[in-house]
Amino acid sequence: MNVVVIGAGLAAASAVAELREQGHSGDIVVLGEEQYVPYERPPLSKGLLLGSTEPDAAFVHDHAWYDEHQVDLRVGTRVTGIDLDRGHVLVGGSELSYDRLLIATGAAPRRLAAADSSGAPVLSLRTLDDALALRDRLTDGSRVAIVGLEVASAARQRGAEVTVLEAAPLPLHRVLGEEVATVFADLHRHHGVDLRLGVEITGVEHADGRAVVHAAGAEPVVADLLLVAIGVTPSATVAADAGLPVDNGVLVDAWLRTADPHVFAAGDVAHHDHPVLGTRIRVEHWDTAIHQGRHAARVMLGADEPYTRLPYFFTDQYDLGMEYVGHVGPEGYDELVVRGDLAARDASVLWLRGDRVLAGMHLNDWDAIEPLRAVVGGPAGDAVRDPSVPLADLG
Repeated sequence: MNVVVIGAGLAAASAVAELREQGHSGDIVVLGEEQYVPYERPPLSKGLLLGSTEPDAAFVHDHAWYDEHQVDLRVGTRVTGIDLDRGHVLVGGSELSYDRLLIATGAAPRRLAAADSSGAPVLSLRTLDDALALRDRLTDGSRVAIVGLEVASAARQRGAEVTVLEAAPLPLHRVLGEEVATVFADLHRHHGVDLRLGVEITGVEHADGRAVVHAAGAEPVVADLLLVAIGVTPSATVAADAGLPVDNGVLVDAWLRTADPHVFAAGDVAHHDHPVLGTRIRVEHWDTAIHQGRHAARVMLGADEPYTRLPYFFTDQYDLGMEYVGHVGPEGYDELVVRGDLAARDASVLWLRGDRVLAGMHLNDWDAIEPLRAVVGGPAGDAVRDPSVPLADLG
């Protein structure tokens, strides 16, 4: 059996490593548009921007690993199509046949049209090249405007003056709700971020080498650099053009299979029918890319277990570390249970709806994540609702 992987990110690297670990000896070809070996994205907004790590620290494996494991990694390669009937991937004027195909094309930054057309100094952060360009611009005393919250912490730690323009009433409001999101708003303001909430951007201009950001009912923000960090959209065009069902990503079943049983999708691009959550979900985080990549590889080799791992993400901002597991979803929650002290940023939190625990999070309580995993997805009984009951006693 020969395997072709479209995309050369973390999901791809995790899949090919799992294939070899499971004893697969057939051909593996990985096709990536960037010029780099697969790398992890969390360091791009953390250590790389802060100058504490170098680019090669983000690589999942070094160049030699792919040769040693007989993985044909082709960087700087753009896939132009998929022929599902013939089992071929089109690369320019040539074709590659596959027995199993993994689509791991990731996602692309959402654009702010007013910024793109302004001629002002504008960056986004998605690729290693983006991070290197941004690192060069984050200097002591530079003025940075950020649409969204990404990299505000790193920019402040580099000495930049930071203004965040956020459309929501609070940062992370959609995910965390008002009470917990307020903690993050207070955190950034405490560290000197000019946090402006509920902002409607009306235009961006270029003046004297700077970006001038206009917002409804407010004074313009003048910055040496405008960073647009308003999320991503799944890179699903090649799948859609091939005729695979696409809706907010490539639609996959509980096993990460597309409508074609020989084709799989994993990572940011996969819109997964989650068997535990009972809904479709697309997760744009490091943990999901790793575990979905591995799971897709095992199913390719004949495993028959659905992918049941709950969504997970983490963040480190200033002196605050947070881990979150689960999924509240668009229907929201109707009860919040807090153990500890939110104001002191030392707590665990559970989001409930009806009789179910939807999600859990800790702030600077590093022993809490495994007990949270044990509770999330389960029933919300009296003990779960009682903050006096230790989290470790709920599993």
